[in-house]
Amino acid sequence: MNGAQALLRTLAGCGVNVSFANPGTSEMHFVAALDAVPDVRGVLCLFEGVATGAADGYGRMADRPASVLMHLGPGLANGLANLHNARRARTPVLVVVGDHATYHKRYDAPLESDIDALARAVSCWVRRAVRPAEVGADAAEGVAAAMTPPGRIATLILPADVSWSDGAKPTSPKAVRAPSPVPDEAVGAAASALRSGEPCVILLGGAALRRGGLESASRLATGPVRLLSETFPARHERGAGLPHVDRLAYLAEFASAQLGGARHLILAGARAPVSFFAYPAKPSSLVPDDCTVHVLAEPGDDVASALTALADLVAPDGKPTPRQPERPQLPDGDLTAETAAMVIGALLPEAAIVCDEANTSGLWLGGATAGAPPHDWLTLTGGAIGQGLPLATGAAIACPGRSVLALEADGSAMYTISALWTHAREQLDVTTVIFSNRRYAILGMELDRVGADGSGHAARRLLDLSEPAIDFTALAAGMGVPASRATTAAELAAALTQAAAEPGPHLIEAVVPPPF
Repeated sequence: MNGAQALLRTLAGCGVNVSFANPGTSEMHFVAALDAVPDVRGVLCLFEGVATGAADGYGRMADRPASVLMHLGPGLANGLANLHNARRARTPVLVVVGDHATYHKRYDAPLESDIDALARAVSCWVRRAVRPAEVGADAAEGVAAAMTPPGRIATLILPADVSWSDGAKPTSPKAVRAPSPVPDEAVGAAASALRSGEPCVILLGGAALRRGGLESASRLATGPVRLLSETFPARHERGAGLPHVDRLAYLAEFASAQLGGARHLILAGARAPVSFFAYPAKPSSLVPDDCTVHVLAEPGDDVASALTALADLVAPDGKPTPRQPERPQLPDGDLTAETAAMVIGALLPEAAIVCDEANTSGLWLGGATAGAPPHDWLTLTGGAIGQGLPLATGAAIACPGRSVLALEADGSAMYTISALWTHAREQLDVTTVIFSNRRYAILGMELDRVGADGSGHAARRLLDLSEPAIDFTALAAGMGVPASRATTAAELAAALTQAAAEPGPHLIEAVVPPPF
């Protein structure tokens, strides 16, 4: 058995049964081994950033890693932006990077690069396979490293000769440690803060935004105690029947208002909030000056159990407060970001998975969908745009019985538009809504917020996408995805209804004006 076959058999034995791939010459034995190991499904992506983003979406929904197959250092570099997002989402991902044969590296061939350094930028575990006899054990340890709570990126570098040489064998799965229990002292300190009678905010992140954590946290939300979620949650279970939690605002000014007056900030699987960027004469930390921060649970801890213990201690008779079903009425008239959100809230199917990279066009989505049937909401965790379409790819493969809705800004969509080809090839049940306002609207806003004078033609032109206008319906049709264009609220509603009734991928170009 060669190294590639042992690697794939080990991955299958560890429950890693999907590989999002963009291979090259150094990975051909891995590609050939897919026929010998049918338990691992190879999914071709036309760009490495699609493969890494798809692995992120898969890991968020499956709670176990997919593998990503990259070609040498440049291939890994192409995928780094969405690996950055996956690292921020704390998603388990196993990256396999092919490298030149060990004896070939000294010749400094054109594609030679420092793969180890690139991998360390996003990985918590990096290993270079040295011998075929050890590649199975390397793979098993990589999977276990990726599964370390709350989820990490592990990178295995696979030289071509280690892949093609015989003498390898698969290895059994390694033990994965459970989330760490939270010390009684941390629970007690949080309880004291809640009992103080002073205004408190509990900031929820990670596993706290799943049903168990939400229900325990909602028992605590009485009187001076408020709940907020981190600004960009990796996966938020929400909708009717689940406790509702507002997200901390992206804009520092709004976030400061949400946190204003709080004397205690309790972190449950979240980090202390900071401004997304620095702005002249504005603070970077969003924690009020007279507010004490208490860490109830780190992201790798058993956050849900900690919230349950805290609720049992402080509010033993408290009950969860589920959100009641509520949907907007279908609007008429012009299509705007607000009316588009109302249409989506009115029609969102039960158990949908929403991949949200709508950016400025998504300002009204949270409120419009809060009372929709239960669903999962996945967001742009690391801020590197081009995540939404790949994220939907992986989520659809992880959950084949569920509808996936990708809500995508037009500028961001162009980073990884080739994900649509994979949607068509794999016949994924993904409906993509492109909010086409033909500009980088968020950058227009940021131009003003940083105090730069962006009134000139050259500055504004650098943020404009209208010359030429991008025809997303033509792009989608060219990759085999049925597409339509909506210019009114009624047209968007009709297109979403049709997409829900037909299996496979669809794209709707929603032509909306910028919200500001």
